[in-house]
Amino acid sequence: MTLQADLDTLYGVVPEEFTALRTQLVTAAKKRGDSDAAKEIAHARRPTAAAWVVNNLVRTDSTARTRLTEMTSELRAAHSAMDGARIRELTTLQRRLVTDLVRAAFAAAALADPSAALRGDVTETLQAAIADPEVAARLGRLVKAEQWSGFGDFGASLADASTDTARPDLVAEPKPPRVSKAELRSAEKRHANAEAAVADGTSVLATARRRYERLLETLAVAEQAVHDAEQQLQDANNELAEADSAWAELRGESRT
Repeated sequence: MTLQADLDTLYGVVPEEFTALRTQLVTAAKKRGDSDAAKEIAHARRPTAAAWVVNNLVRTDSTARTRLTEMTSELRAAHSAMDGARIRELTTLQRRLVTDLVRAAFAAAALADPSAALRGDVTETLQAAIADPEVAARLGRLVKAEQWSGFGDFGASLADASTDTARPDLVAEPKPPRVSKAELRSAEKRHANAEAAVADGTSVLATARRRYERLLETLAVAEQAVHDAEQQLQDANNELAEADSAWAELRGESRT
């Protein structure tokens, strides 16, 4: 076997099997008299979990490397042409691509519920592979998660691009426009007027609430007065009925 074939084999196994296989490959290289290969294999570093997930993706999905490379080429062309509309379009497509590849990577690795940290490392590594050709060249033999520094092949126009793992952008945020002193004073005045309007509205609301509470109190008093009047009327009706009964009895007695 050649050195490159040995390294491909070595980085094709799960991290748990890496060390044992490395020892075997070093021994085999020495037996065939290839001391240089034995030394290089011996110095090969075991990949982290995130690196292995990405390595495994490009080995199991023959389209992954091509899709990443094509996105790199299209972004480079758009930035060279300073085509803002195309850059924005590609930014959306790039996010979808990275999202799709992250999902495919964990499916290929049989990891149904990866941690947020692992998912973030895989996302950043794929983003770095799009932005940095050196990272892309190491795909399949990565030893650690990669992060794009912001100074890759696309030049200064990408230097301020976001590396948020939740939004893997490669397009720099536009610089905020300059604001004149007059515009600043006008904005401050509008802000002060808005604050005054809020204060006035708060005062009006408080007054309305107090009036509402007083009306509720008045209504409660009125309801109690109605209740008392109804009770008095009932009592009066009872007294009238008793008086009518007594009067009828007196009239009956007077006749006898």
